[in-house]
Amino acid sequence: MDRRAFLATSVVSVFAATAQGKGANLAVHVNYTGQGTVDASHKLYVVLWDSPDFVKDNSGTMMPFAVKGITSKSTTARFDGVQKSPVYLSLAYDPTGNWDARSEPPVGASLGLYTKGEPGTPSPIQLQPGKTTTVHVTLDDSYKKPKAESQ
Repeated sequence: MDRRAFLATSVVSVFAATAQGKGANLAVHVNYTGQGTVDASHKLYVVLWDSPDFVKDNSGTMMPFAVKGITSKSTTARFDGVQKSPVYLSLAYDPTGNWDARSEPPVGASLGLYTKGEPGTPSPIQLQPGKTTTVHVTLDDSYKKPKAESQ
């Protein structure tokens, strides 16, 4: 490889590595229209996943890669430096005031997804390094985590 080709390749590689290392930003504007009070004790959690499989029945071992708790019915949760794309988004409202989002949501928690297609199927959110992507999502009380089924 001649020197100019090597330098050009090196510059492109450094630029790509810098852009990749910088990550992407995601702004999620959330509007909760349910009956619950959203405050410091009863948070609404915005959750990012790297696969849509978290909605499958056998996904109990999947863990989200980012979680933000918000304390207002209408606000924006911001995730900076996201290194994955696409990402998938879910929401959970804590009606108990005792959940810290480190385990499954409590029974009765309002749950939602960012979806643009078939209900119950999460839609991918494509992110670009160095750019901010904004999505809008509304959570209501139409789907709540059910009680565990008896075996």
